[in-house]
Amino acid sequence: MSKQRILSGIQPTGNLHLGNYLGAIRNWVALQDEYDSFLFMADLHAVTVPHDPQKLAINTLNVAATYIACGIDPQKATIFVQSHVPAHSELAWLFNCITPLNWLERMIQFKEKAVKQGENVTVGLFDYPVLQAADILLYEPDLVPVGEDQKQHVELTRDIASRLNFQYGSEEKPVLKVPEPLIQASGARVMSLTDGTKKMSKSDPSELSRVDLSDDADTIQKKIKRCKTDPVRGLVFDDPKRPECNNLLTLYMLLSGQSKEAVAVECADMGWGQFKPLLAETMVEALRPIRETFLELTSDRGYLESVLRSGREKAEAIAAHTLANVKTAMGYTIPR
Repeated sequence: MSKQRILSGIQPTGNLHLGNYLGAIRNWVALQDEYDSFLFMADLHAVTVPHDPQKLAINTLNVAATYIACGIDPQKATIFVQSHVPAHSELAWLFNCITPLNWLERMIQFKEKAVKQGENVTVGLFDYPVLQAADILLYEPDLVPVGEDQKQHVELTRDIASRLNFQYGSEEKPVLKVPEPLIQASGARVMSLTDGTKKMSKSDPSELSRVDLSDDADTIQKKIKRCKTDPVRGLVFDDPKRPECNNLLTLYMLLSGQSKEAVAVECADMGWGQFKPLLAETMVEALRPIRETFLELTSDRGYLESVLRSGREKAEAIAAHTLANVKTAMGYTIPR
């Protein structure tokens, strides 16, 4: 019996951070033996906001290196670059022509990002959920691992697939597989070190808001020493008035591998002066092998390019098959 397939990706817009690791990549590592995993660098999505063209290619390679450094095995998972497979863009256009405008107007993330960009907001940013639907549906995954904040995009993907199936397929013979979201609560939402009410993000202008997976020990210790806390002694989970406390305890729990109950008991009577060095030391040791492997991989560009070339070949074969099915259903002639 063949494995179920999963698909996910991350934009190569900068260094990946602790939130990317605990919220996504570590889950992918755990899933790669059980599922047929397709993991990509979403470089087409990376240009929906202002970007530095001098950094896009190297950031893309760095994200691939980070995937592998975190434990993704290229022999088990298919690692590829979105823009290396032209079917993503072509299927997105076909989806544009069946997706009602009001479906996109209600997307929460567009509204949030549009406020930041003001008059510079682009059609690409408005339309990127349709491209994301193409990213997913091209590979006919059974499940899409996402955080809670991305669930709306998977629901849109399901709506687009169902609409195309209704218009151009049949109940007995659907054109596209309709995937399910796979939401894993543990570590799904790592918050900023400077504001416990906001998600840790690559786009935050303050580098103190996040710990990058490539940070060295001194940098990590500095960031934890300066991270936002509160004046209350005794550390507890799930107090809505203490978001930073909950976030830092959660990071310690995830990186130390202890249960929530064990951490709650260990830290109940601690002050921040005692807890912060403990968290920093735990974080440094947990991330040390990732950083060391990342540095080795980024010094071997030829190896990374060979991984991406192999991934592209496998991805292209599946994407071409799906795209041909959609085009045939919509009435296009397919070249032989």
